[in-house]
Amino acid sequence: MVLTGLVLFPGKVRQYVVQVVFSVTFAFSCTMFELIIFEILGALSSSSRYFHWKLNLYVILLVLIFVVPFYIGYFVVSNIRLLQRQKLLFACVVWFTFMYFFWKLGDPFPILSPKHGILSIEQLISRVGVIGVTLMALLSGFGAVNCPYTYMSYFLRNVTDSDILALERRLLQTMDMIVSKKKRIAMTRRQMYQRGEDQSKQTGFWGMIKSVTSSPPGSENLSLIQQEVDALEELSRQLFLETVDLQATK
Repeated sequence: MVLTGLVLFPGKVRQYVVQVVFSVTFAFSCTMFELIIFEILGALSSSSRYFHWKLNLYVILLVLIFVVPFYIGYFVVSNIRLLQRQKLLFACVVWFTFMYFFWKLGDPFPILSPKHGILSIEQLISRVGVIGVTLMALLSGFGAVNCPYTYMSYFLRNVTDSDILALERRLLQTMDMIVSKKKRIAMTRRQMYQRGEDQSKQTGFWGMIKSVTSSPPGSENLSLIQQEVDALEELSRQLFLETVDLQATK
């Protein structure tokens, strides 16, 4: 009752057959898992483990191949109004169609063996294994792509117009600082050029020594300002790219 309430009640499954089929499949699946543990631990006798293993396989194959497909076909036919009078007949037609494709599925695979009969457990398990592995691969691939795509939005922050405006304002301020510092560099170089011309006009031995030994005033600050300009230009590029990303995200 607890398992039924936890698993079946949230889905609003009211069909009694669905509950029975699920309970039987789940119970025998757990029993097979227990038999694997018993095989490792050496519990029970080998003949008893073999008997219960075969019994579990037959019951699970009966449910997977006969009961579940037939009931799915019956449930689909029951929801079609035009087939209400002969829904059992059409459900059998759907089941036989499933069995035809289920059996033809084994033709491309080397699972037929003359040692086993047509309805042997090996023939059924091989086809169920092909379908199960294929479905697991499809579901795993779909989950690997869909899960990050679905939950990625929880890790992305909401972009508003105020965020974009604040970033654009910061970008404009950075550009203004770059322009002002470049103007300062240009003015400093102009002053250095004018002072160099004044010093070149000086004649005599003392003027030549002074021009060689002394560095132009402002040359040390000029390199520091140029480094600041380079850093601000890199910052402006990053801000511009971030602004474009925010606009694209919005």
